Amino acid sequence: MGGLLGRAALPGLLSGPRAAGPSLLARPSSGGSSWTRERTLVAVKPDGVQRRLVGDVIQRFERRGFKLVGMKMLQVWEGPNVVCSSRAMIGHTNSAEAAPGTIRGDFSVHISRNIVHASDSVEGAQREIQLWFQSSELVDWAEEGHQSSTYPA
Repeated sequence: MGGLLGRAALPGLLSGPRAAGPSLLARPSSGGSSWTRERTLVAVKPDGVQRRLVGDVIQRFERRGFKLVGMKMLQVWEGPNVVCSSRAMIGHTNSAEAAPGTIRGDFSVHISRNIVHASDSVEGAQREIQLWFQSSELVDWAEEGHQSSTYPA
């Protein structure tokens, strides 16, 4: 991940690697839902921030029904098949090959300025999330509200 984002790209906003916590990993839902909780890390890259596209990126994930469960200048999204879905929403790495309607297809101007990074697998997402977030920094959404150690009910 260091090559994609680099801590230098987000100076002062991230406090460095975090210890792994058990709630960062994909785990079975505690409710009646049949999907396994899946999380992915998404980062709007400096060119996307500079072009004021952070809200557009967030809006697309919200419209898709994913739950924002952690955010610094990085976002952790949770939902069924979120890794694969987020890759499809974001589009091809090369903006020239990214389909219209994808984040990169609509906003990217060059492969080196392709707006956003997203985890490429469930395992990659777990690794990246653990690098930047403590389990206490992620919201555990319940069906009828949410539970958070940051904001207790």
